[in-house]
Amino acid sequence: MNDRKYRQRGYQDDGGGREPADRPGQPRGDGAPRSVINRQHRPPNLPGFHDVMRCARCRRTLRSAIGPETTCPACGSALHTCAQCASFDSGSRFECLQPVKVRVFPKDARNECAHFAPRVTVERRTRSEAAAGPRSAKQAFEDLFK
Repeated sequence: MNDRKYRQRGYQDDGGGREPADRPGQPRGDGAPRSVINRQHRPPNLPGFHDVMRCARCRRTLRSAIGPETTCPACGSALHTCAQCASFDSGSRFECLQPVKVRVFPKDARNECAHFAPRVTVERRTRSEAAAGPRSAKQAFEDLFK
């Protein structure tokens, strides 16, 4: 390696010398691979994940179950619709993943489909449960400097 101008290691090196201390995929001392995220033992203030139902039109979070006559509390649109269904897919035949005989139109109008199941997504919580309660702006500002 002394015949080169620069002393960085490269592809022509024989591999002698130091080995890298951390290799990706190698097990840690506790037996778990380095690439595995430990979701059970996280700090208490780190937000986790939760299941969310949202209105297909206004994207407001829905807290109650969706029935045949349910409407969105914010925009008033019907919630028992194809656009709100978990089987809705714009690239599928009749825009539905279920075996339906005819296309339901319009997709945002109330229908009586037997295959309806509300679309539930998994989202990251934006704040922890301890901080979810109402606080004043002054208290939140003072908490920054604790």
